[in-house]
Amino acid sequence: MSDSSTRPKMTPRELMIVLVISLGSFMAGLDGTIVNIALPTIGKAFDVSTVTVSWVLNAYLIVLVSLLLFASRLGDIKGFRKLFLVGFAIFTLGSAMCGLAPSLDILILSRMLQAVGGAFIAALGAVMVTTYLSPSLRGQALGMVAMFTMLGAALGPVLGGFLTSALSWQFIFFVNLPVGILAILLGIFILPRTDPVTPNASMDIPGVIIIFVALGSLILGLNMLTSPTPVSGIAALVVSAIFWGLFYIRERRTTEPLINLKLFKNRAFTLQNVNVTLTQIGLAGVMILMPFFLEMVKLVPTDSAGTILLALPIGMILTSPIAGRISDVIGTKKPIILGFIVSALALFLLSTLGSHSSIGHVEIYLFLLGAGTGFAYAPLNSAVMGEAPVKDRGSTSGLIKMMSNLGSSLGVALVMLVTTVAAGSRMAQEATRTLLPAEMAGAFDTGFFFLMCIEILGIVLMLLVKEHDTGYSTEGEPVAAY
Repeated sequence: MSDSSTRPKMTPRELMIVLVISLGSFMAGLDGTIVNIALPTIGKAFDVSTVTVSWVLNAYLIVLVSLLLFASRLGDIKGFRKLFLVGFAIFTLGSAMCGLAPSLDILILSRMLQAVGGAFIAALGAVMVTTYLSPSLRGQALGMVAMFTMLGAALGPVLGGFLTSALSWQFIFFVNLPVGILAILLGIFILPRTDPVTPNASMDIPGVIIIFVALGSLILGLNMLTSPTPVSGIAALVVSAIFWGLFYIRERRTTEPLINLKLFKNRAFTLQNVNVTLTQIGLAGVMILMPFFLEMVKLVPTDSAGTILLALPIGMILTSPIAGRISDVIGTKKPIILGFIVSALALFLLSTLGSHSSIGHVEIYLFLLGAGTGFAYAPLNSAVMGEAPVKDRGSTSGLIKMMSNLGSSLGVALVMLVTTVAAGSRMAQEATRTLLPAEMAGAFDTGFFFLMCIEILGIVLMLLVKEHDTGYSTEGEPVAAY
C-alpha cells in the first residue's frame, strides 16, 4: 500500500483551522516584503532622507523582536485563541492607521502598533497547529503554514510595487484590511476554545522591558552614528550594552526566564543561533537596499522593481524544501555551509552592479541569494532544534524566530550605516529625491560587499561546529526566513 493511501487526511474543520492560522502567516510574509519596495516612494512623499525613511521598517522590527518571547509566554498563560484574535485585530487596526498616516512620525508610530499585533500572530501560529491537531497531521499543517508564509513573501514585492505605482503607497497597508477582517471573523467561529497551558505561570515583565530598551537603543545608536551628532549614537550604543548586560543578569536570576540561557553553554547551539541571525542580516540588508538601487540608480519604476525582487523569494521557495530533505540524509553542516557559500557569491556579484548593469544580471544574482539563503535556513532550524532538549524545543522555536527577526533589525540598521558612510553625509541628511544615481551606485555596492563579509563569517562559524546526529528531522516542518 502506498504512503499516500495511508497518510491521514484533515477533516474540513481541521483544514479551516489551519487556513485561519495560515492567513496570519500569509500576512506576516506579505508585510515582511511589501513595505520595502515602497520606501523610496514614501521617502519622496514625506521629503525625508533615505536613512530617516528606513525607520518605517526599523520601528516595526524593533517592536516585533522585543515582543515575540513575551507573546509566546502570554499565550501559554492566557490562551492561544484569544491572543491570536487580539493580535489580528491590533495588526489590522495598525494597518489602517498606517494607510491614513498624515506624517512620517504618525506612520512610524502606527507601524509600531502594527508590530504588536504581528508579534502575537507570528509567535502563536506554529504552537496553535501543534495544539489543535494530532501529531499525525502536524507535518501537513506546518507545511501549509510555511507555504502561505512564503507565498506572502513572494507576492509582497510584486503587489507592493503594483499598488504603489497604480494607486499610492498607502494601499500597501490597506491591502491587509480585508485579509485581517476575514481572519478575525473565521477565527471567532472556527478556532477551538482550549484552556491555557500554564494559567498560573508568571510573566517576566522586567525582562520584556529590558530587551526592548536594549534592542531599541542598539538600532537607534547604529542609525545615529552618521548623524550630525554621532556622540548621541555612541551614547545610545553604551545604553544598549548596559541593558543587554542587565538582561543577561535578569534571565539568570528569574525563576521563569524568557530565554533559557543554559542552552547557550552548548557551542553548536550558540554558533548556529548566531548564523540564523547572520543569514537574516544578509537577506534583510538586500531587501532594504535593492529597491533604492533599482529606483534611484537604475531608474526602474516601482511596479517593475517589485517584479524584479520576486526572484529572491522564488529562490528560497525552490531550495528550502530540498535542503531540508538533503540535511536529513547527510546532516545539516554541509548544506548550511553550501548555502552560505552561494549567498556570499551572490552578494559579491551584487557588489559589482552599476548604472549600466543589466536587469537580467540583477535577477540572476537575487535568485542565487534566495537559493543560498533557502538552502542554509531550513537545515539551520533543524540543527538548532536538534541541539535543544525536548522540553525546551517550544521555547527554542520562539528563540529562532527572535534571532531571525533580530537579524532583520540589524540587517537594516547595519547596511544603512555602511552605505551612508560610503556615500558621505548627504545620504543621511538630504531628501531621497535630491540624490544623483551616479553618487549612490558605489555606496550600494559597498553595502552589498559588507553583506558578503557577513556571509563569509557564517561559513567560518559553521566550520567551528562539530556535527553529530541529534535525531531531529526537518521532514514535515518546512520553515521560512520571513
